[in-house]
Amino acid sequence: MRVVIAEDDALLREGLGLLLKTAGIEVAATFDNAEDFLAFVEGDRPDAVVMDVRMPPTHRDEGLRAAVRAREIHPALPVLVLSAHVETSYAVELLADGVGGVGYLLKERVGKVERFLDALQRVAKGGTAMDPEVIGQLMSRRRAADPLAALTAREREVLALMAEGYNNGTIAELLVVSDGAVLKHIRNIFAKLGLPSDEGGGHRRVLAVLAYLGRDAG
Repeated sequence: MRVVIAEDDALLREGLGLLLKTAGIEVAATFDNAEDFLAFVEGDRPDAVVMDVRMPPTHRDEGLRAAVRAREIHPALPVLVLSAHVETSYAVELLADGVGGVGYLLKERVGKVERFLDALQRVAKGGTAMDPEVIGQLMSRRRAADPLAALTAREREVLALMAEGYNNGTIAELLVVSDGAVLKHIRNIFAKLGLPSDEGGGHRRVLAVLAYLGRDAG
């Protein structure tokens, strides 16, 4: 897997590069600004991108804009965005195209190497990897009158784990319940939210749920 890193903090950028190389992942290029990153991806399609949200010159959302633009240049380009803070509007914007291969993690998660690498692998394969803090804020910002209020506490737990990108089997293990119980909860969730069951797979369902939760977030 060839990965491009775009991060303006030199120490974190070098640390990410070393971490990936140690894990046997090729680092195709590293950049400290969004402009040079975009110039690179216009002529080269990496297998995945690790991108900081806030980059020069204003340190607001240049990284996010570059990530969205990169996915316009290369549709479905896997992008794992890193942020120092939970910013739900950024997460929602990344998901807006309804295509997989998107992740949003807090930078503090990078220190948990196995979890970070697992998230990158899932994103590279077209899945999702949303930080639980982001999911929590998306869910808590919904109004009481919203259909989400109809979910039981267990269904909310299942929904949050789905949003993080876990498959049914892993959710069952984490919640210490049977696979059949998880499937039943998922069917109930989609029924209550008025979403299609989408028997074709988990990633597309996760994106649908996140899009639904994030429609008026931000």
